[in-house]
Amino acid sequence: MLTLLRPRYPRPGRRGLRRWLPSARQSLLLCAWAALTLTALVLVAYERTRVPTDLNAFATQQDNVYYWADGTEMARVGPVDRQAMPLDRIPSSVQWAVLAAENASFYTDHGVSPRGIARAVTAMATGGETQGGSTITQQYVKNVYLNQNQTLSRKISEIFIAVKLDDKMSKPQILDGYLNTSWFGRGAYGVQRAAKAYYGEDVSQLNASQGAFLATLLKGAGLYDPSVSPANHRRAVLRWNWVLDRMVKIGRLSPAERASYTVFPEPKEPPRPAGLSGQTGYLVDTARAWISAHGGISDELFDLGGYQVYTTFRRPEEEALTSAVKQQLAGLRPTTRAADRDVRVGAASVATDGRIVALYGGPDYVRQGFDDANIAIVPAGTTFAPFVYAAALRDGVLLKRDAPRTPVTPEAVYDGDNKAPVQTPEGPYWSRDGKIVTTVNEGGRSWGPIPLRRAVAESVNSPIVQLGMDTGLNRVRRASVDAGLLPDSFGEQIPDFSLGTATPSPIRMAGAYGTFAAAGAHTDPYSVLRITHDGQPAGGGQPTARHPFTPEVAGEVDDALHAAVSGGAASPAAAAGPGVAGIPGTALGDMAAWYVGYTPKMATAVALFRIDPATQELMPLTGTSGQPAATRSGSTYPISIWTRYTRALGAPPPGVPAPGAARTPGVTTDSAADGSADNKGPGR
Repeated sequence: MLTLLRPRYPRPGRRGLRRWLPSARQSLLLCAWAALTLTALVLVAYERTRVPTDLNAFATQQDNVYYWADGTEMARVGPVDRQAMPLDRIPSSVQWAVLAAENASFYTDHGVSPRGIARAVTAMATGGETQGGSTITQQYVKNVYLNQNQTLSRKISEIFIAVKLDDKMSKPQILDGYLNTSWFGRGAYGVQRAAKAYYGEDVSQLNASQGAFLATLLKGAGLYDPSVSPANHRRAVLRWNWVLDRMVKIGRLSPAERASYTVFPEPKEPPRPAGLSGQTGYLVDTARAWISAHGGISDELFDLGGYQVYTTFRRPEEEALTSAVKQQLAGLRPTTRAADRDVRVGAASVATDGRIVALYGGPDYVRQGFDDANIAIVPAGTTFAPFVYAAALRDGVLLKRDAPRTPVTPEAVYDGDNKAPVQTPEGPYWSRDGKIVTTVNEGGRSWGPIPLRRAVAESVNSPIVQLGMDTGLNRVRRASVDAGLLPDSFGEQIPDFSLGTATPSPIRMAGAYGTFAAAGAHTDPYSVLRITHDGQPAGGGQPTARHPFTPEVAGEVDDALHAAVSGGAASPAAAAGPGVAGIPGTALGDMAAWYVGYTPKMATAVALFRIDPATQELMPLTGTSGQPAATRSGSTYPISIWTRYTRALGAPPPGVPAPGAARTPGVTTDSAADGSADNKGPGR
C-alpha cells in the first residue's frame, strides 16, 4: 500500500514520459481516496450545519437615511412594506406562476437542485458570473436565515440548511414562507404587499396573468419593474409571456386560458411618498440609482433598511437652481398660449471632480415622478459642437481617402456659408433621394470662410457638420463617450450627427463639459460620497478619474467656449460673472433648447423641452414664451436660468483666473475671420 501511495520516480522499467506517469491502478486508487476524503468532508460539514433559530435582519427593518453633503439630514425612506398572507389565501394560479418561473419541481425535489448547484458553485469558485439555479427552498433559506452575498461559503451553507429544512418542514410551509419573505421591488416584501404595490389589490383577487407578472419580478425587480424604463417594460413583457407559456408546459394553465391572456397586465404607477416632495425625491432617486449600480449593495438588501447615505448634493446650490428655474418659468402663459403648455426643464450641476452638486428634476416629485435631470430622450442640439471640435483637435482629419490624417488647429478655415454642401473624402455627400446634402445655419446666415474656433464660439452649423465628416463620425462618437456621454445616447451616424442628434441627460452633459474645464480629466458623475450601515462603512466612494484629452486639446475647446461668452453666441451668460464659459444650443426641428456652461470648478447643463402627455413624445418649442422659431425659440430660457443660478452662487473666488484668460478674449474679427489670414491647419 505504501508503495502505491508513494511510488518511486522515475518509475523503473519504463521509458520516456511513461517513467513519470502513475499506473492506472495508482491513478484509480488516488481518485478513490480523493472521493472518500471529499465525502467525509461534506458529511462533517453537513452534520455541523444547524438550521438557525433566529431570522436574519429581515425581521428588523429600519429607515434608510439620506444626508446632504454637509452632513445634515435630507430625507428618510422606509420602513419595509410587508404583510404575511396565509398560503390558502394565495390563489393557486399565483402560486404556480411563481413555481413555474422559479422551481417547477418544488414538490418533488429534496430542497436542492444538483444541476443548479454545480452550475452556481462552479461559477463562483472560478470567479465567473453569478448563476441562478437555486430551488425555492434555497431561496427561502437565503431570505430568512442568511444574506444576499454571492460567496462560495454562503452557497454551501445555503445548500446544507436547505436539505435539513426540507426534512424538517412541509412543502406548503416552505412555499408559504418563501412567498411571504421574497422581495418584489418598490420596497415590498411578500406577495401580499407586492399585489398592493403593483395592482392596488389583495393578492386573493389576482389572476394568473397578474401572478405571472409578479413572478417575473423575482428575477430582479430593478430590471423588470415596467415603470422604471422602456427597457424594463420590454423585459417584463417578454418574461411575463415566458412564465405563462411555462405554466402551460407544466400543466398548470390550460391552453384556452393562456390564449385569453394577450394583453400585458400593466401595473399602476408607484406612489410618491409625501416626505419626498419638491426636489428631494429626485435627489433620493438619483442617489438610490447610483447605489444600485455602483454601491455593491443588492436592491433587496438595501430595502431592508438601516443604511445611512451621505450624498454629494449641496443645499445652497440645490435651492438656487430650483429658484432660478421657477423664476424663469413664471414667464410662461400655459392657460392662454398653447406653446407654453407641457414645457419641462431638466438641469444638473456637476463639479469637475464628478460630484453631482445639484439637479432640477421637475416641478415636484410627488406630482411628476419622472426625473428630467436624468432624462435621456432630449437631443443635445448644437451644444454637441465642442465634442466634434475636441475629436478633430485630438485625432486630426482625413481629407482624402487613404491619405494620412492631418492635424487640425483652431485657426483652420472652413466654409461658413448657409447651405454649404457636405463633403466626404470621395466628394459630395449624397442623400438617399439623390440630392447633395447641405447644412442650414441658424437664421439662414452665411458667415463666409471662418476659423474653427470662431465657428464653435458663434455656433455656426456648416463648419461643424463638415468638421465632423472630416474627422470621422465614429471618432466624434468616441470622443463624446470619452468626455462622458453614455454609449447608448447616440443614433445614426449621418451628417446631422454633429448637430447633436445624441440624447444625453443633463447630468451627463454637465459632466462632459466639466472635462474641458478640468484640463482634459474626466470623472464619471456620482451622487454618493459614502454609505454606512448602523454606523459601519458599507460602500460608496469617488470613481477614478480618466484623462481622455490632453490639457492642450481641452484648453483649445475651453478657449472657444470662453470666447462664446465674451463675444459670441453665449454673450448673455457674461452677466453671471467673470471666468464663465459655455454655449447655447437648439435641436433639429426645434425639439429642444439647451445651455451648457461652467465656472472653473463646476459645470451646469439646462435643457428646455416639451413632452406630449398623451404620447410621451417631444413636441417643438416653436412659439414657446411667444418667440418665433427664427429667434432660436425658447433658447433664451436655458441661458437665462443658467445665468440667474450662477449669479446667485457668486462669481469665482478672487484670484481664480478665467481658464481662457491667457488667450485673446472674445470672438475676434481679425483677418482670419474672412479667410485672408494664413490657414494654419486644414479646412474646407
